[in-house]
This record gives sequence, structure tokens and C-alpha cells, in this order.
Amino acid sequence: MQTVNRRGLYLAILLLGVAWTVYSRPLAGSTTSGQIPAPQVGFLAPSFTLTDLHGQTVSLSDYQGKVVLLNFWASWCPPCRAEMPAIQQVYQSYQERGLDVLAINVSNQDTPRAMQDFLGTFAHSYPILLDTNGEVGRLYAVNSLPTTFFIGRDGIIQELVFGGPLTVAGLSNRVEALLQEKP
Repeated sequence: MQTVNRRGLYLAILLLGVAWTVYSRPLAGSTTSGQIPAPQVGFLAPSFTLTDLHGQTVSLSDYQGKVVLLNFWASWCPPCRAEMPAIQQVYQSYQERGLDVLAINVSNQDTPRAMQDFLGTFAHSYPILLDTNGEVGRLYAVNSLPTTFFIGRDGIIQELVFGGPLTVAGLSNRVEALLQEKP
């Protein structure tokens, strides 16, 4: 008789658990599905506008429909310096297929001369953007360098990498996967 009571108790607990799960689930259309801006994987990449080395304004929204590698760096950061040539190589390999790179120099933590001296040591063809007041770094909650965001064609952050240096192989694998996704 006691075994029957235990089974009934377990069944009642199970049914209550199922009822609670059904009752507390979010209703269709009641979540944002990641469509709000937040510097986290699965969320829309926050919008920003910065100036490049040539004084032109560049906005993240200019790259809608493209895969974007967003890299925060400084010239004094050894891993940042080490990964920049790899980023250039991957950019050259995948640019025709829809990859764009935006390299954001955290200019509030760097000096213009040190940045220019470093950039003079290797050829780069992707935009270097200047975050002179650290606003975009704060918007993206960048606490360590380098920090790299991989943003899909839909504007959603697909991956976030703190630290480095990233390698050509690692970058290529991530970029290839993003380029194969449908917008």
C-alpha cells in the first residue's frame, strides 16, 4: 500500500512540474529573440558611429547584410599586435564573399604616434576606427584586449572572443561558418 502512495505522490509531483512548465513558458511574440542591442552572444550588435584614420565616419549599420569581425585593439597590446596580420590575411581571403573587418583602436588607451608606428609595420586594407573617448568600448563592455566580436549577416553577435592572439586557422573556421549561414 505504501508503494502505491509513493507512486501517486511521484505522479502528482511530475504533473505539477509539467503544469508549471506549460503555465510559465513565454508566449509567442513576448520575447525579443535577441533583437535588442546588447554586447552578448545571441543579441543584436549595438549600433555605433566612429571616425576612421582618414576622418570619414563609419557606422556599424553601413555593414548590414554582411559578416563583420569587430576587433578592439591597442598598439601596446602584444596579442593585438600578433593577431593583426592574421586578421588581414583572413579579410583578404573572405572579403569577396561578404566579410568585413572593423578594427577599433581604443584610442583613449593608446597614443596616436604609437598607433601610427604600429600600423606602419604591416599592410592592412580594412578600416581602422578610432574610439577616442572609449564610448564604444564601454558600449561593448570591453574589459580586456584584444576583444573580438563575430557578427552574422543578421546583425546578431554569434561569437565573442576575449584575448588572443587569434590565428588564421581559428579566424577562418569562424568566418567560414558565418558566411555559410543564410541571412
